[in-house]
Amino acid sequence: MTQLEFLQTVMPFKDKVFRLAKRLLVSKEEAEDATQEVLLKLWKNKKKMQEYRNVEAFSMTMTKNFCFDKLKSKHAQNLKLIHSNYKDNNVSLQKQLELEDSVGWVAKIIEDLPEKQKLVIQLRDIEQYTFEEIGKMLDMNETAVRVTLSRARKTIRQELTNTHNYGIK
Repeated sequence: MTQLEFLQTVMPFKDKVFRLAKRLLVSKEEAEDATQEVLLKLWKNKKKMQEYRNVEAFSMTMTKNFCFDKLKSKHAQNLKLIHSNYKDNNVSLQKQLELEDSVGWVAKIIEDLPEKQKLVIQLRDIEQYTFEEIGKMLDMNETAVRVTLSRARKTIRQELTNTHNYGIK
């Protein structure tokens, strides 16, 4: 596999790898490092890449495993919490503050979900993978993926409702 073929294979999903890493590691810098590490591993094993039925799914699984390993290591104590995404300059300051507040709440709620639910939300609602692809990546059947996603969404909905209705009767 030439460098050009490798880039044509990997570039379409490298941003998804980064977003998954950022969801799991939170820090932008750590997510960039994880993405670079996964791409480097793919490059080193480029001869084997043609054997994989779905390189993108394989890469997402590699990313998930790499991030979990990183979180388990002592290095995890040094991870920074940085949330500097989500800016839209075309809305009023009030709307922007409300949007950032809501996004912040959702991110916090997702962060507190059980690990499987957090991963399924990331892969389905953010990365737009199919239930079948998620099942393969997480070694779950499609029904279990759907149930996990449903529970995660229900928890998010309940938490948001509780947060925004607090004190209102």
